Amino acid sequence: MRFDDLYIAGAAVHLEDRDTVEEALRDGRCDERTAIRSGIASVAVSAGASAPELAVGAARQVLERTDTHPTDIDLVLHATVQHQGHDLWAPASYIQRYAVGNRCPAIEIKQLSNGGMAALELASGYLVGARGRTAALLTTGDVFGKPGFDRWRSDPGTVYGDAGTALVLGRGHPGFARLCSLVTVSDADLEQMHRGRDPFSSAPFAVRQPIDLGLLQRAFIEDTGRSYSVARITAGQDEALKRALAEADRTLADISWFVLPNFGRGRLNSAFLRRWSIPEERTTWQWGRSVGHLGAGDQFAGLAFLAESGRARAGEPGLLFGVGAGFTWSCAVVEFMGTPPGGAGA
Repeated sequence: MRFDDLYIAGAAVHLEDRDTVEEALRDGRCDERTAIRSGIASVAVSAGASAPELAVGAARQVLERTDTHPTDIDLVLHATVQHQGHDLWAPASYIQRYAVGNRCPAIEIKQLSNGGMAALELASGYLVGARGRTAALLTTGDVFGKPGFDRWRSDPGTVYGDAGTALVLGRGHPGFARLCSLVTVSDADLEQMHRGRDPFSSAPFAVRQPIDLGLLQRAFIEDTGRSYSVARITAGQDEALKRALAEADRTLADISWFVLPNFGRGRLNSAFLRRWSIPEERTTWQWGRSVGHLGAGDQFAGLAFLAESGRARAGEPGLLFGVGAGFTWSCAVVEFMGTPPGGAGA
């Protein structure tokens, strides 16, 4: 979908501690092969805060630094991957209570690693769908810990970090970046890649702890064939890219900055850099490798880094890309307008 009057006022990321790869290698949490394949230098680690608390931290930052008042927020969307700290509970309402304090709709998005981008698409449609809607607060929050998840080993080649991220999307008021287009493509025939041959269970992580995504993916590939999986993933990814560029009247060569998932270096290279001939220096990877894959929040965090560092200059086009199990692929084209007041926070 093409947009003419939607702007990203700013973005923020809330981090606590860092664990280096050297420390993880030394105490046996990470193996040499993972360190080499991922190219990760360190990962963000919660010092005790829950995922929703990290998200609230990011939300407060972005609201303050963009001078957004709670009365301006017409929608709160909170995207998640991992457990949010309580069972049968609404974390989006917690975000609303402690970061906003108003009475607008507050909804959780469960689209795994593409959750932030899914929230961006849903918020875009919501804001343009009726007169008088001003802005949306989008957050993500995840903490990847045992026994359910091993940040160093559960997803071979990708190392996971803990963070809260936030973004304010507004209508009619220029901000850090203008949202030019956003396209999401899905392929439900790939949903089994993240359940393999496992039976349905009655509780989270009941089949095995910690989860082993590599095992599930291998089972799916054994049943369907590697060429089938590669062809479907490539087709979905390319369709999202081509449609988003076309709707923004851009080409891939026009893009100055790419905000991609913080996958391991090997996966990032094969899925994006090599396939699309993207120079690494035009991505946020050098920052991403210091925090790891932040669940649903890589794109919001990447935007926060570009804003705080001042690397994205007014008039430059950027491209945000997300992918999540299911599968879904989302691609957004933006035009940077300049550094927001006070930076975006990182």
